[in-house]
Amino acid sequence: MSTEVSELTRLSARYGPAYRWLATLTVMTGTISTVLSSTIVNVAIPDIMGAFGISATQAQWMSTGFLAAMTSTMLANAWMVGRFGQRGAFLIAIGTFSVGSMLGGLSPNEQTLIFARILQGGAAGLTQPLAMMVIFGVFPPDKRGQAMGIYGIGVVLAPALGPTLGGILVDNLSWRYVFFMSLPFCLIGMGLASVLLPGPERDVPRQPLDGIGLVLIVLALFPLLTALANGQRWGWSELPTGLTLLLSLAALIGLVLWERQCRHPLLDFSLFRNPQFAAAAGVTLIYGAGLFGSTYLIPVFVQTIQGFTATRSGLLLMPAGLVLAVIFPLAGRLSDRLPPHYPVLSGLAVFALSFWLLRDVDANTSFAFLACAIALGRIGLGLVMPALTAGSLRAVDPQKIAQGSGTVNFLRQLGGALGVNVLTVFMERRTAFMVDAMTATQTSGNPSTQALMDRMTELSQAGGAPGDLAQGYAADFLGRVIYAQANTLAYREGFILVSVLFLVAMGPAWLMGRTRETRHVSPDPARL
Repeated sequence: MSTEVSELTRLSARYGPAYRWLATLTVMTGTISTVLSSTIVNVAIPDIMGAFGISATQAQWMSTGFLAAMTSTMLANAWMVGRFGQRGAFLIAIGTFSVGSMLGGLSPNEQTLIFARILQGGAAGLTQPLAMMVIFGVFPPDKRGQAMGIYGIGVVLAPALGPTLGGILVDNLSWRYVFFMSLPFCLIGMGLASVLLPGPERDVPRQPLDGIGLVLIVLALFPLLTALANGQRWGWSELPTGLTLLLSLAALIGLVLWERQCRHPLLDFSLFRNPQFAAAAGVTLIYGAGLFGSTYLIPVFVQTIQGFTATRSGLLLMPAGLVLAVIFPLAGRLSDRLPPHYPVLSGLAVFALSFWLLRDVDANTSFAFLACAIALGRIGLGLVMPALTAGSLRAVDPQKIAQGSGTVNFLRQLGGALGVNVLTVFMERRTAFMVDAMTATQTSGNPSTQALMDRMTELSQAGGAPGDLAQGYAADFLGRVIYAQANTLAYREGFILVSVLFLVAMGPAWLMGRTRETRHVSPDPARL
């Protein structure tokens, strides 16, 4: 009997049936730390930009770097668990995450801050697949959906409460304190893991780390995101953008060729031969893009267009998070009783509807309407996630649960990293296009424009500005009005794009119901 099974037997005998939930609580605490950090920074972005004097493109790397690093390390989770056991892998990941959090809060410049976010993301990438691995190891197949639902309560409370608490800290203290908020959860999680999670299997051969695969993933991902983040500034047809994208493409081709012949691949492409897993993977990729893209888009919209404070921006997201916490357990039970494609299809449709409702937002849209629309979307997310996770892993052979868990999380985070960047690029290009289009109509022959210019010139002169300077003030005001309107229209189109993405995801979600699942055997009773 392996060391890990023996240790699980000892832990189960010591804690009885409660061990399942104690193990779930342990990994939930670690995941709360990482999820809290991934969302709370969004409300602090405007203040960080002001503190370091950086542009929105540079600030975007705080989210992009985190997501890219998280995506890159997720597939190394199976190797980490095999090498150090669940306990060791968890302690290393959360310990590294804590160091990144401290470094972020103490950063003297934006380069250090971005490095800290990358360090946090790399550690977070090791933590989230581990949570799914632990839950699938201690719960029988007919209880896993319910377990994922309960686990999801803690996970969604972090983004529900985090932005609000973060906003309070930003408005009343400093943006630096948002990095320290996750540290108590890190310490609690490390303490629980020390006594509740099993160590490595000593009599099982160690699989080597696919280092070449990991390097190729990094070389494919970071250049791609760099090109997306800087393409608008560099120029999409310029040489730096083309070379960066070419490097990413070459690394991607190399990754596919290498992983297909590697004995212990980091990304097991054989998983995609299962039609249900392949369909769930497609949904997961689009789900991640819409989820993280929308989470980034909403706080920035209400702070830049509606003038919300960081606290008010966080309060806007709180009802949605609380609704999601209620929906998750119910959705978990549904995923145990229904074919997974039913709740997935329903959830995607509800989320698409919620963002379609945001297609006409502007500076005067009420707080209540925004909060209700976002909460409706979180109902959809709550229906999707447990069923999608359970459904994708039901399709995997039990021996490949670790690889399947890592791949599913990898695809969700890859979608998130791409979603944030693509939406940012889309917003920049659409804003620039609309500014040009609107500016072309602002001529002396336009009576509305001329009336506005005359009125603003009069007000400036009444305030003591000489004639030429008063006209300059009026022109500047007109330019700011045009940009604000163009930016609002771009946000509207961004919300519509997210809605369309989720409608597109309904295609592969429907295919999930057209395939057969792999029948799993219940875990050994000694493990329960």
